[in-house]
Amino acid sequence: MSSKNIRHDDFFRNLDWNLFKVFCIIAETGGVTAAAELLRRKQPSISLALQRLEGHLNVRLCERGPSGFELTDEGRALADTCMKLKALVRGIPDAMADTVNMVSGPVRIKMISNVVSDVLDDVIMSFHRKCPNVELIVDVASWSDVINALLRKEIDIGVAPSRSKRADLIYHLLFREIHRPYCGRSHPLYGHKLLDPKALAQESFILTGADEPDQLSDFRLKYGIGQKVSGISQHLEEARRLAILGVGVCFLPDGYAAPDVSSGRLWPLLGKRNAPAMEIFIISNPDRPWHMAHILFIEELKMVVCEAKRVRSLVGADEATD
Repeated sequence: MSSKNIRHDDFFRNLDWNLFKVFCIIAETGGVTAAAELLRRKQPSISLALQRLEGHLNVRLCERGPSGFELTDEGRALADTCMKLKALVRGIPDAMADTVNMVSGPVRIKMISNVVSDVLDDVIMSFHRKCPNVELIVDVASWSDVINALLRKEIDIGVAPSRSKRADLIYHLLFREIHRPYCGRSHPLYGHKLLDPKALAQESFILTGADEPDQLSDFRLKYGIGQKVSGISQHLEEARRLAILGVGVCFLPDGYAAPDVSSGRLWPLLGKRNAPAMEIFIISNPDRPWHMAHILFIEELKMVVCEAKRVRSLVGADEATD
């Protein structure tokens, strides 16, 4: 490499690119004072930035005196270059958008069954809209199988509850899910609301086996619920079917049971305050190689969750003032 190229490389590495931005605004506004006002900075800091740039380039870029402000020949040449840089920088968002549209490949997702979440739906819809060439591969499994698949680095994304977070995984809160005991129309308790969960201890129950989260298992054991088993299914859909048919009482997520409650096929036996709740997370393994589609999915999740929180806070503030 020639000594000239070495000098240019040193210049590139040591230069503060913000100096070009400041000089561009100085040239556009016609002076240091006007540039300081536009940038909302003090005039001495703008003057210092100009001096630093002149020192880097070893040229005088403008003349300042009684006659006013005027660019030198070198200043006009640099101003022309800065305008071209500005145009290139302004085009970066569009260029990045085009790049996102070109992202392809699979995102492998394993999740617990029957997740009902507007936030998750919004994430998937907005991600697909921005990255239409990405293939979403979705599989359903028990929460323990989701965690094990993440640890084995078989999937990119897991959707599952977690009572205790593992230090070797990354968790992003998706939503809080309430589980309540439901019964069908033919059940003797249909239409009744129980204040004490212990009242369910003697009822026949439908269990969901390995698909039951730890928080729900702890709740049942605390109140002696599920001692009399009338049905077992690893699939939430079939457990729900048995409850509708009056085989027994079954814990179901509120969002999942909502349509059947509206139609009168299911009845919640406990109020929300007396029922167990658990947090559902989007989970990733940082040791699995993260490809661009995976990264963009997580970034989309963060944006949607942040917006959902903002909307909830506004709604809460409105309700507080009503």
